[in-house]
Amino acid sequence: MDLVGEMIRSVRVGHPGARMIRQTNRRGVSFPAFEGSGFHIVLAGTCWLITEHDDPIELRPGDVVLTSSGAAHGLSPVPALLRDLTPVVLGPFPPEPGPAAFEFLCGAYRLEHGAVPQYLRALPDLVVVSPDPHRSRRLGALTDLLRAEVSASPAGDDATLPALLDLVLVHVLRQWHEEHDVAGRPVTDDPAIAAALRQIHENPGLPWSVERLGRAAGLPRTAFARRFTEAVGRPPMRYLTDRRLERAASLLRETDAPLAAIARRVGYSTEFAFSAAFRREYGTSPGGFRRGPESGRAPASGLG
Repeated sequence: MDLVGEMIRSVRVGHPGARMIRQTNRRGVSFPAFEGSGFHIVLAGTCWLITEHDDPIELRPGDVVLTSSGAAHGLSPVPALLRDLTPVVLGPFPPEPGPAAFEFLCGAYRLEHGAVPQYLRALPDLVVVSPDPHRSRRLGALTDLLRAEVSASPAGDDATLPALLDLVLVHVLRQWHEEHDVAGRPVTDDPAIAAALRQIHENPGLPWSVERLGRAAGLPRTAFARRFTEAVGRPPMRYLTDRRLERAASLLRETDAPLAAIARRVGYSTEFAFSAAFRREYGTSPGGFRRGPESGRAPASGLG
């Protein structure tokens, strides 16, 4: 099953739109949350991706921001707070004339009925993909075509628009997927299980249970446990424990954080409980593991 292809077919039931924006002032613009998926491609200048909770991310020409499930965000020539940016005026308006601090191309599918596919909701709210040397010519060609179509039809209703939006989304999603699968998250074509895996990897310290993970996946407890085990090869709580201890091992080697702080960060209520679980997995105490590479064995699972 081509999961990216299935996702594209799902969002394509929405209304396609594209627009080029030239930001001629230093205030930046904000985009409200919406039901759907889209992207921005930086064409010229540099700007910053602004979100409500995370630090600004600098963007350069060629960078693509994927709004996987329509999260609120902004683009600004300087780091700023999202609430301080000017809301963008939506509609088929031509780009502003005059010198621009930065210029970018927007494309989106807006869903009037239904929800964003589970696969996209399993991704981070905003994904940044920088040009890949092996793909940059293809994405550059797609960008040129989309830019030409938008310039020829500012209303964004050209018959070729959906095909171009599809190709850009496929290109960006596949590059991001390939880059992040190597980080240790199992590959699965089950979007519900992918959603649970994302939660485990990004938030291992939360008080997860099989029932709560099932809710994140949109499945009943029993069905979730069965499908997770079939897809990943381990029951969900066993996988969660492995992931927590693997993350703890990285923190022990890479930081000077106290053991109690690491324990809390990876989901253990006490340093004693964390130490006992760590010793069972690695054959040594957290302190012994931290003191040198010879103190502990490699993780049994091999997942990062």
